[in-house]
Amino acid sequence: MIDFEDSTLEEWDEDQNAELTNEALVFCPYCGEGVEMSIDQAGGGVQEYVEDCTVCCQPWAVRVTLDSDGQPLVSVTTLDDE
Repeated sequence: MIDFEDSTLEEWDEDQNAELTNEALVFCPYCGEGVEMSIDQAGGGVQEYVEDCTVCCQPWAVRVTLDSDGQPLVSVTTLDDE
């Protein structure tokens, strides 16, 4: 049995998560401000969820799809546009 130190496992988990996360710049459909979003590729090839704008707090309908290279394509719309 291999005995790993907790810090070694935590560092490995952080490294693995860093590889699966990308940043995307989106523009709020309400206030027009640019907002950086973290995209978790481990969430699957198609992700849909609601997230609030960090500037004006209005709710977005977020859709993330991963292309064939694993790069995220992100769209944000108002909840009324769904």
